[in-house]
Amino acid sequence: MKLNYKKTIFVGFAFFLICTFWQAYDTLVPKILTDKFGMPQTVSGIVMALDNVLALFLLPLFGSLSDRHKGKRGRRTPFIVIGTLLASVLLVTLSVADNAQLAKIEAVSGIDDPAALEVLYDESDELSVEFDGKKISEIFTKEEFTAIRSDDKTNDDYTTYVVPLRQSYAASRTKADPLPFILFTVILLLILVSMGIFRSPAVALMPDVTPKPLRSKANAIINLMGAVGGILVLALGIVFGTGKAQNALMSYTAFFGVVAGIMLVCLVIFLLRVNEPRLVREMEEESRLYGVEEDEKAEEAQVTDARLSPAQMRSLFLILASVVLWFMGYNAVTSKYSVYAGSVLGLDYNTTLIVAQAAAIVSYVPIGFISSRVGRKKTILGGIALLGTAFLVASFLREGSSPLLLNVLFAMAGMGWAAIGVNSYPMVVELAKSGNVGKYTGFYYTASMAAQTLTPVLSGALMDSPLGMTSLFPYATVFVALAALTMLFVKHGDVKPTEKKSLLETLGTDTE
Repeated sequence: MKLNYKKTIFVGFAFFLICTFWQAYDTLVPKILTDKFGMPQTVSGIVMALDNVLALFLLPLFGSLSDRHKGKRGRRTPFIVIGTLLASVLLVTLSVADNAQLAKIEAVSGIDDPAALEVLYDESDELSVEFDGKKISEIFTKEEFTAIRSDDKTNDDYTTYVVPLRQSYAASRTKADPLPFILFTVILLLILVSMGIFRSPAVALMPDVTPKPLRSKANAIINLMGAVGGILVLALGIVFGTGKAQNALMSYTAFFGVVAGIMLVCLVIFLLRVNEPRLVREMEEESRLYGVEEDEKAEEAQVTDARLSPAQMRSLFLILASVVLWFMGYNAVTSKYSVYAGSVLGLDYNTTLIVAQAAAIVSYVPIGFISSRVGRKKTILGGIALLGTAFLVASFLREGSSPLLLNVLFAMAGMGWAAIGVNSYPMVVELAKSGNVGKYTGFYYTASMAAQTLTPVLSGALMDSPLGMTSLFPYATVFVALAALTMLFVKHGDVKPTEKKSLLETLGTDTE
């Protein structure tokens, strides 16, 4: 039995467009909230979490609905089409609210513009921000303040004084006229509903069309597709300059438009090359040919009576707890790093995130090789060790630290996250029957989204506390370490390692 890589790649275009969207969303929405609306990190985290709250209900709901759906295009495809179309339109619409707010802070939107800095200085006494109990006029003369530049590497006056003052100015304008912020938040919620419609069905499609012994191989390909989608958006970020301090208040209309276009192109490719009903029939025929109990009709009769044993239920709970914990750590970094990079490290966030994604891409084959020899659980624990070590060392880096060291750490994080991602979802659906894969996919994403709901708020509150912005990586390290503890006690969802015929066939671990 061999994996059809070409088929899996085309199926993976659904996950490709999902990751394309979320990479753009996770890196730019926090910047918009803090830079343009003047939200503190805690409030920014709450806004990011509010939309994720919906996902706690939407992902299992639409996973189960797609399990029961019957139509000409199959169970999952209609959800993928509807969700992608809505999300693409709403992503571009989001820039309308963004531009409305940008117009309200136009007087200070010129980065390194002496006239904009003069406006900030003149209005500083009316703003709430203070520096060690002092107003900006007590620290600088107007001439000194208007001479501060974002690219001055001799001091950190720009990030210490100008950025907080400008954000306070933006906050005052948001308070005076909250309509753009309300519109922005509503669109965010609608975007999540759109993504929630098809995220679980898109992920559940891979197990639907892949025999059980090949699902980890297929999941490695799916994750590879997602990583490529993410790195493409980060490369676009470099082209558009979204991570440059000089572009902190740029309009994102063109950028969001390109991302939406990529999503639609992926959808067209998916629809042209993926015939879901035919692929499901081929999977069932192949499964019967090789004696794999994956016949849909046979298992549908078992689903209503299927119950996990207490030991299996305990393992499922521990796997999902691990998912929550490592997402608490990892998502805190991904959702706040675009702000952290500029404020603490003085770097463009796109470059380091590209390094992480690139490391993940090149590590999928060796991760599959390792998984095939030592099993999923041990591979995940190795990934946790890499991820935790990278976050721990990154806790000590500041502006002026070696960019090379930072890139090495993010490469480690990318490899660690790849090891976790390739193996964790198959461990969950290993406990499912083919008739309720969507339901278990919903369990997996409910756990991950629960973490993504909570962690922006908690990490944001810490970053706003006396501990400051530098608390981000220690926070992430603690949760990744806790994930290792829960994963140690998992007893099910793994398999006995098997011999492989070639390195290419080790893109994932076989399942029984």
